[in-house]
Amino acid sequence: MQSHEVDYEIIGNDMQVVEIELDLGETIIAEAGVMNWMEDDIAYEAKMGDGSNQDAGLIGKLLSAGKRAISGESIFLTHFTNTGSRKKRVAFAAPYPGHIIPIDLAQIGAELLCQKDAFLCAALGTKLNVAFSRRLGAGFFGGEGFILQRLSGDGMAFIHAGGSVVKKELVNETLRVDTGCLVAFTSGVDYDIEMVKGLKSMFFGGEGLFLATLSGTGTVYLQSLPFSKLADRIIEQVPTSGN
Repeated sequence: MQSHEVDYEIIGNDMQVVEIELDLGETIIAEAGVMNWMEDDIAYEAKMGDGSNQDAGLIGKLLSAGKRAISGESIFLTHFTNTGSRKKRVAFAAPYPGHIIPIDLAQIGAELLCQKDAFLCAALGTKLNVAFSRRLGAGFFGGEGFILQRLSGDGMAFIHAGGSVVKKELVNETLRVDTGCLVAFTSGVDYDIEMVKGLKSMFFGGEGLFLATLSGTGTVYLQSLPFSKLADRIIEQVPTSGN
């Protein structure tokens, strides 16, 4: 299915919003609860599945929903459609401080792999699927990096990252990253998990037991402040009942 062609504007700096402009009949799909505002004549409906395969039967939709449930995401996506006679706008915001990254899937080889909670919204026709890591080590030890989402299609998709965003271009290179700092990467990059070398570094280095290893040629998006680290900092400052 060819994706709907949507125009957009990203508003703000550290608490960004993406405002999508829809022509008559155009649809944008989004994670539940990320919509900020919408103009009149935009109808929305929670549906099981991304709508990329209109011919999929109930079994196909249930299988797709089951994969999303395994990843910890809602089995429903919200579909926003312009039913009016003029262009209308709907806006979506990331759930925590950071930046929104616009991705034109047609320009990156039609596929992007991202952390399971990075997806924000995309043009109808974009296919969302769960991409389990190919290596057993990554599955057991990757933590945040175990379950990835695969976005495929030829339209615009929007993902979000915590803190500042860094875009790395790899050319037959290897990059080692804290698993929580990895946001997304293109299909030309191979993903694995490696254990930190040395007992001293492992237990006292403060960087965790495992690192994500990204090798090959392609684009990698990194975030400076994963939500898990932000949550840890907040929890550390919460006074206990004894204080």
